[in-house]
Amino acid sequence: MHDLFSSSTVSGGVWIAAAAGVALLALAGFVLAVLRSERTRDGTAAQIGRLAEIAESLSRGQAELAGRLQQSQAGLDHRLDSLSHRLGEGLIEHGERTSETLRALHERLALIDAAQKSITALSSEVAGLQDILANKQARGAFGEVQLEALVASMLPADAFRLQATLTNRCRADCLLTLPDPPGPIVIDSKFPLESYRLLCAARDEVERSRAARAFAQDVLRHVRDIEAKYIVPGETADSAMMFLPSEAVYAELHAHFRNVVEDSFRRKVWIVSPSTLWATLNTVRAVLRDVRLKRQATVIQAELRAIVEDVARIDQRAANLQRHFDQATDDLRQIRVSTDKLAMRASRLDLVAIGDGDEDGNSERNSAALTSGPETSTASG
Repeated sequence: MHDLFSSSTVSGGVWIAAAAGVALLALAGFVLAVLRSERTRDGTAAQIGRLAEIAESLSRGQAELAGRLQQSQAGLDHRLDSLSHRLGEGLIEHGERTSETLRALHERLALIDAAQKSITALSSEVAGLQDILANKQARGAFGEVQLEALVASMLPADAFRLQATLTNRCRADCLLTLPDPPGPIVIDSKFPLESYRLLCAARDEVERSRAARAFAQDVLRHVRDIEAKYIVPGETADSAMMFLPSEAVYAELHAHFRNVVEDSFRRKVWIVSPSTLWATLNTVRAVLRDVRLKRQATVIQAELRAIVEDVARIDQRAANLQRHFDQATDDLRQIRVSTDKLAMRASRLDLVAIGDGDEDGNSERNSAALTSGPETSTASG
């Protein structure tokens, strides 16, 4: 771009120089014409002088014009350099911004690609879930898996049994082993999905009314089956639970089929969803904790009674030992009295004097002292 502007400037200077040359040629022609003219022969010298002045003036103007052209060329070069510099910086900055934009666009495309893969995987999973829900056996297994996961996450392993067989040979999906009362409670995980799907797919009031009747009949039939199979007097509690793994089905029942819910209440078949079963299992866990605490309290009370008996036994033995110590102390005291008497009697023996002259008198006194000493000692002992 700088070369283009430079070539344009040079071309302008060439055209100006060419115009000046043409003017000089015209002036020379004019001079020749004047010289040829006879009528102006006398003023030729003056005109030549003026023409020389004009030519000199034109030369000076041409030189000034060349200087100005050179200055203009230098100014244009400087402006072109500055413009090229700014343009280069702008292009570099624009290139960097473009690179950043492309990088961000690439990252977003990568995220979109990952989201597309996730959506594809989710679509396949939804399709698989639809296949599961379309098959009764697979749907039952799906409900059992969801029920098992929920119960296992809330209760200890010894508080429930899966696929438990009752005495009437009916197999329960889950049996909560609660203490009496209320006793073991059965949870059934099957649910009438086909009639609910027909209810949701109804296109007018007639189809909806027909599908609603069919749905209510299917649910009531299932409630009666649960009552007949899983409420066994003397073995289970007087109630059971029907687990609906779909909150939508549970909400539909309580919103538009109150008669079905009330009939299940009368038959003591409690309809639960994942959220309500979670709350129920929380209550069951609290009950089991209380039962364990009561059992532990019974054990603690028995241990405390045993400790009290041990303390009483130790107290009796300590009393016996105290009596033995008291008897030993009394025996020691009596032994001490006897030893004191023996020491006193021994000291009296030292008072007995054996002399030659007063033998008879001393003998009588010593005999009296010895005789009185033992009698006194015997009386005091």
